[in-house]
Amino acid sequence: MEVIRGLHNLREEHRGTVATIGNFDGVHLGHRAILEQCHAEAARSGLPVTVVVFEPQPREYFAGDQAPPRLTRLRDKVGLLKECGVDRVLCLPFNESLRQLTAAEFIERVLLEGLGVRHLVVGDDFRFGCDRRGDFALLTEAGRSSGFSVEHTLTFRIDDDRVSSTRVRTLLACGNFEAAARLLGRPYRVSGRVVRDQQRGRTIGVPTANLPLLPGPLVLRGVYAATVEIHGGSDGEASQRHPAVVNIGWRPTVGSPRPVLEAHLLDMQADLYGKRLTVVPCAKLRGEETFADFAALKTQIYADIDRARAVFARDPDGPRPYPLASAPRAREAATQDSPAGQAPADHYDG
Repeated sequence: MEVIRGLHNLREEHRGTVATIGNFDGVHLGHRAILEQCHAEAARSGLPVTVVVFEPQPREYFAGDQAPPRLTRLRDKVGLLKECGVDRVLCLPFNESLRQLTAAEFIERVLLEGLGVRHLVVGDDFRFGCDRRGDFALLTEAGRSSGFSVEHTLTFRIDDDRVSSTRVRTLLACGNFEAAARLLGRPYRVSGRVVRDQQRGRTIGVPTANLPLLPGPLVLRGVYAATVEIHGGSDGEASQRHPAVVNIGWRPTVGSPRPVLEAHLLDMQADLYGKRLTVVPCAKLRGEETFADFAALKTQIYADIDRARAVFARDPDGPRPYPLASAPRAREAATQDSPAGQAPADHYDG
């Protein structure tokens, strides 16, 4: 899969494509239904599939810290889109220049001159261009005059509710990892490379592998039982999977300039600096707290470790995340046409 950063990097060979546009935050089952529509048309026309995304996401540009927390950072999103068989990702920097493009200019510069789009899949509530004046009707009209077709997205539902990034965030925030996994089509995970940090954990016999997180709102915040995969190196080293207790947040007791994920791997001592880890939260143990002093925090850390051990003792291979009563288990999934005026499969929900 090819990643193209910015309109200026588009070449003649990138023209002629089936395209869709959105945030694709989480690349959940609703997004995958949209990609299946793109692949179906691509198979009929013999064209590649291009996904257009924005960095930062438009809500982040306008709302800053008030924007919804991300489910996936760009690197992980690109990896998931690759798994879905996407041929190209066009990442457009969402800045003042892009914001000021009129709807007609967006169609001309991005869709026609840039991509030479032949078929476009978007929601019938899709708005674009300066002041969001462009809509599905304008795209359809432009398609008729410029030679590309426009198709509205399908709605993907589980438990009679539309699958959306907002719904996934809500489930994750309340610790319902099983239900979130049903909407994502996979367990929720956080990946990153281990960096050196304050190393306070070593002073109390609880060393942690620290992954820096993006500044801004967090979809998870607190202490969790989790499994951690240590990815093998380029020399063919096999990946390893370990139970862990994980803290995600701002570490209010000791202070932190940015959010961090700290993972203490149970019964394991190893130098993990520079290693790439994938963390899969299984059960929420508690929320983020501020303690009176480091001694009180130390006592709580050992209690958290004991609770995480109890979680894994119920299943040595890793616990199944258990749902909360407020978020019922998913029963079925289906696709259907999205009625006009109703929100479609949520690929614009950040």
